[in-house]
Amino acid sequence: MTPDGRPQVLVVGAGPVGLTMAHELVRHGLRVRVVDGKPGPATTSRAIATHPRTLESYDQMGVVSEILDRGRRIEGFTMFREGSRLAKLDADYSTMPTRFPFTVAIDQVSTEAVLREAVARRGVEVEWGVRLEEFSQDKSGVRATLRLPGGDRERLEVPWLVGCDGGHSTVRKQLGLQLFGESSETWLIADAQMDVDLPRNSIYWVHTGGRTVMTVPMPESGRWRMLDTADVDQTAGPEEVSRRFARKFRAGLGRPVTVQPADWVSVFTFQQRMVQAMRVGRCFVAGDAAHVHSPASGQGMNTGVQEAVNLSWKLAMVEHGWAGDGLLESYSDERVPVGRALLGSTKRATFLVQLKNSLAGVALPVVFAVVRNVKQVRKKMQRKILGGVSGLNLRYPESPLTIPPSSAGARRGPVPGERLAKVSPQRGATTGWGALLGELRDPRWTLLVVAGGTTARSTAAGLAEGHAAWLSVRTVGGTEDPESSKAGAGTPRPLPDPDRTLGADLGLAAADWMLIRPDGYLCARGSELGEDSLKPAFAAAHILV
Repeated sequence: MTPDGRPQVLVVGAGPVGLTMAHELVRHGLRVRVVDGKPGPATTSRAIATHPRTLESYDQMGVVSEILDRGRRIEGFTMFREGSRLAKLDADYSTMPTRFPFTVAIDQVSTEAVLREAVARRGVEVEWGVRLEEFSQDKSGVRATLRLPGGDRERLEVPWLVGCDGGHSTVRKQLGLQLFGESSETWLIADAQMDVDLPRNSIYWVHTGGRTVMTVPMPESGRWRMLDTADVDQTAGPEEVSRRFARKFRAGLGRPVTVQPADWVSVFTFQQRMVQAMRVGRCFVAGDAAHVHSPASGQGMNTGVQEAVNLSWKLAMVEHGWAGDGLLESYSDERVPVGRALLGSTKRATFLVQLKNSLAGVALPVVFAVVRNVKQVRKKMQRKILGGVSGLNLRYPESPLTIPPSSAGARRGPVPGERLAKVSPQRGATTGWGALLGELRDPRWTLLVVAGGTTARSTAAGLAEGHAAWLSVRTVGGTEDPESSKAGAGTPRPLPDPDRTLGADLGLAAADWMLIRPDGYLCARGSELGEDSLKPAFAAAHILV
């Protein structure tokens, strides 16, 4: 720890991942410095998809309303071929409830602006034009050399360094972390005004007979993101690019289409590669610094944001002295498998987006006639696609921080390793769920306890009094009263659930308890809270009690 007010974490990179990392580290009580070698914020749209699990995280951070205000809700995936609509897959989140059952189309410029403003409200300003040149580390800290805008060098020492500096990451390279995987495809994307008679709440996949193009409505009226997997001529100007898109969309949609000259065109070759470890000593990587892959399913930014959320609370627990260094090993343990699975899912999505197979023209109408006409097949396909991109099905069952229930019997509600807030917008509006969702915005761990016998009450009270700095203890089912609010942070506070909706959804019976991580995932649950009930969870998380 740095007693003199110096930064405790140096975050390299001020994109969405670095800004989320900075915001969450500060929210968890650490001092942060954010540097970026670019002269200022980016001005091009880049990533435009924000998926439901990321929206849940933004809600915990307190920024989701600004994201929703600046974005457009996407609630379907529509497929056309040679002038005919093959199928429309609606957003079906019935098997993975969320308060945000949609994807938000919002350009990365706007996302970064929201996050930058949120970081500034917490007292941190991005230092533009400040480039990390080199660094070294030992057991006591990290020594970094920064190149300042005027050319001078600055040397500083910090306890921790996090590289959120993109696919060409300086941090990753100097740590000697190799990207493993394969090269992939070259695609072209463009943003332009398009005049077309299509509802602006869906992604459109359009097969022209031999090739495919895609388009996504952007928040601004008449503006669309377009993607071409075949014509990637880097010498073509904006007018030619737009003419090509208009021609292909007319052929695939079977309706009039006019595309204005594109105001942004990018041709890029993406790779499918990732690191095998995300931590080396006191240094970490997140986002594109750790994995690069196809943009087909819009996963890159969302995955990086989740990594920032995952690492920040762990780093804070260790730096504050509430947990041992071993907790930080769970970052790689949990997130490397996610990155590995991501490469597989984006590879499949890339194949679907391109669909260059010569048999596609024969197979597509047959396959999607079944999808269109057989409800169960359509629902299964909708859930399969959504489950892969939404982030809602992400679990940590094999994590060292996940403590399996001691009882093998069936239990309703989330199991350890799953996200806790599995609730629809309607259900989330009830008193009990509203109280719990508010609780999840607290950066601390949460212990929910159903009022039980004397032992449970005294254990809960002892935990609330002894660990209030990092643990919030709430008793489920009571009502908030003036005396409880005066009792202070060391006293368990009631979490109201007047109609028992919350308790029923969580599968809580008399004397049950649940231990929830700061990122909203369930760590452990059990019955009859006693002196030794939480020891396995605390030991797994290296918590110092």
